[in-house]
Amino acid sequence: MVDRKNPVNTPILTILALCAFAANSVLCRLALGQEAIDAASFTIVRMISGVLILFLIVALQGKRTFKGTAGSWQSGFMLFLYALTFSFAYISLDTGTGALILFGSVQITMILVSIVSGNRLYPTEWLGVLIAFIGFVYLVLPGVSAPPMAGFLLMTSAGIAWGIYTLRGRESINPLMDTAYNFAYAIPLVIVLFLVTFDTAELTPKGVALSALSGGLASGVGYTIWYAALRGLTSTQAAVVQLSVPVIAAFGGIVIVSEPLTARLAIATLFILGGILVVILSRHPIQSAN
Repeated sequence: MVDRKNPVNTPILTILALCAFAANSVLCRLALGQEAIDAASFTIVRMISGVLILFLIVALQGKRTFKGTAGSWQSGFMLFLYALTFSFAYISLDTGTGALILFGSVQITMILVSIVSGNRLYPTEWLGVLIAFIGFVYLVLPGVSAPPMAGFLLMTSAGIAWGIYTLRGRESINPLMDTAYNFAYAIPLVIVLFLVTFDTAELTPKGVALSALSGGLASGVGYTIWYAALRGLTSTQAAVVQLSVPVIAAFGGIVIVSEPLTARLAIATLFILGGILVVILSRHPIQSAN
């Protein structure tokens, strides 16, 4: 529910959360693009800083109950898979392109799971799926500005993993607590990654700092702000506003990472996000959260 005493809370929190999500892409690309850290080490530092900040926030909020279950090994695995493929994808992808592929893959994964589960799509929803698919095809068509196929496949994998992770968490009663524990469940895999990549790790103070900001601030604090914002948003509004993240990330890539805005990315963004928006609004028109 929206706080009626302070109705500006929801839009402010929503904007902050969306900027935090976009910041993950900017920080990762900034770190890897300048070779300040390797992709595996970025993932390791991000996950460790994320779990530390999340448990600190949970402790400060006084949510210390251990009744029932919090998080799961399966969700922890999906979280780790997302973080790992996300990092390696940004070795070759620009900030905006990576964010577009990620969030497009997340939404399409959730739509496809809905179809497989037996939910029928309206004709307009099928049209939206087709439009989004055309956008993906156009994005990867051979050409000077096409993203590398390896990066595209890695980021698509990250989007699929995050989509499954999101679906698994839909019924969560305490999403912040569950997220903290999911990060914790992923730590054994982080340790394995550390042991496997220890000899090839490339670390600089700047790279570690950017990774820690991604995990602690953009992820840990960002998720906390997002869950607070969700109290004032309908599920449809939440899905729609997230479509702005690739746009914010692309703008951040232009301003902070000095990346160019290509016509291919702009057109693909219109098709992919526009198609997904058609799907979302076809079945669930935006309603007031009041």
